[in-house]
Amino acid sequence: MLRIEAALVLLSLLIAFVYPQVGSRWFERMEHHFAKLSQRRTLSVVLVGVTALVLRAAVLPVEPIPEPIVHDEFGYLLAADTFAHGRLTNPTHPMWIHFESFSILQKPTYQCFAQPGQGMILAFGKVVFGHPFWGVWLSVGLMCAAITWMLQGWLPPPWALLGGVLAILRFGVFGYWANSYWGGALGAIGGALVLGALPRIKRRQSVQDVLLMALGLVILAGSRPYEGFVFSLPVAFLLFAWILKKNSPPLGLSMRRVVLPMAIVLAFTAVGMGYYLWRVTGNPFRMPYQVERQMYGTAPLFLWQTVPPKPAYRHPMMAKMYTQDEFAGYKVFSSPLGLLVKGYLAWIFFLGPVLTLPVLMLAVALPRDFSLRRISGPILNLFFVLAFFIMGQVAETFYGPRYSSPVTGLLLAIILLAMRKLRSWHPAGVFIARSVLIICGISFMLRAAVSLFHIPVPQYYEFAWYQRSVDTFGRAAVLSKLTQTTGTHLVIVHYKPEHEPFAEWVYNDADIDHAKIVWAREMSPAQDQELIQYFSDRAVWVVDADATPPQLQRLK
Repeated sequence: MLRIEAALVLLSLLIAFVYPQVGSRWFERMEHHFAKLSQRRTLSVVLVGVTALVLRAAVLPVEPIPEPIVHDEFGYLLAADTFAHGRLTNPTHPMWIHFESFSILQKPTYQCFAQPGQGMILAFGKVVFGHPFWGVWLSVGLMCAAITWMLQGWLPPPWALLGGVLAILRFGVFGYWANSYWGGALGAIGGALVLGALPRIKRRQSVQDVLLMALGLVILAGSRPYEGFVFSLPVAFLLFAWILKKNSPPLGLSMRRVVLPMAIVLAFTAVGMGYYLWRVTGNPFRMPYQVERQMYGTAPLFLWQTVPPKPAYRHPMMAKMYTQDEFAGYKVFSSPLGLLVKGYLAWIFFLGPVLTLPVLMLAVALPRDFSLRRISGPILNLFFVLAFFIMGQVAETFYGPRYSSPVTGLLLAIILLAMRKLRSWHPAGVFIARSVLIICGISFMLRAAVSLFHIPVPQYYEFAWYQRSVDTFGRAAVLSKLTQTTGTHLVIVHYKPEHEPFAEWVYNDADIDHAKIVWAREMSPAQDQELIQYFSDRAVWVVDADATPPQLQRLK
């Protein structure tokens, strides 16, 4: 798929310089109707969001509700189950050592290791629509709508609407933000609200825009706290630099309409977040991430940190994950090669060949006497925020595209600015700008055909628009079988030493004692017997997770 997209990009370049007028009358008619629709700004935002929701729902027959695969997904689903039951966290279970797993805490309380934002949106889907996936579905639609709204603050309406369409095609239907429980969309929503409110606040100092920026900050704090902070810091600098400028509105007016409402919302957020942290970790200033790293981690999360002492592990598979697999990743990402790997992962997810095309062609289109002084202030502001964010990302050890989610709308804004500039350069530039949407549309349809006709494509945990999630490792099938079996069950999971730690089976509901199925790690015979006695009223099973297919055997 990536090669096809690259081939389409090369073909568009050839046509652009040989026959740039091809299809121009059709394009002009379509652009006229598109521009007319885009003038209805609110309708454009709603239309983009609804289109994303409809398209994702439409491909459910070929891209069904996803099975959780990755550790983080199970952690977020635990948070969703907890919130859906009206609790912030859960008490530590008496048999907690049998239930230790990745991306969750067992002590001081039983909860997800991450911030509550993704768990809350999944809980909304579970409570309102009956399944956490519908929270993912809703968040992706809101993301596309929020990006369109953000772009309207920085670009003319037709370009903003075009950006919303690109968001749908690249992030709203395929890719792991829309097909897993990892998250990503929430960070993009938060970033779009913060960045989209900035030019609006400068123009009209409306409390509504201030509250939307504050909402974006709240979302970032609840989903991607570090990346949200790194993203928001340059935006705050630009906002306060504008407030203090001589030709800005009176300082007292800005304090009342901008600073005060923002401060009130953030103060309430800080209190609420502190209360949540206190309930989960016992300390209002200690995040679940920190507890998880102290209990299990061996790889520093930031490049300036030193390697901590190795913790004591109660389970061989957890030791293997943290001391071998994770530490091997740390060595790669903390090396010079790691910077290239991070850049490639970001490029493949957010840009690819087609969205790189207008940026590269802009270097050709710019005049030879071009100077940075000729770049307008708003455009410089966008690059300032992006440059600061990239520096913050470089300091992180590990990387996944969701880490960069706050700059999703910003990247689309830069791409659209490049496309807009190309249209004023040369007839070839006009065709190149037009071809971006066409190639994205063709690629989208090809990706849909891949699912429809079961064509094999690359699989990856954090897959871009053209990839597919990794295949199931068998847990879902066993879960389905036991769910349909009468009574309640205890499943003891047996791993061979060579087991892949990412294929983890031991995850449980928020209320373990009342769950239909309880998953536990195999320990010593005496410890297993203690667990069986605790759950004496349950049928007891052992699953060999490394058999092909996994083998389920009843013990009691």
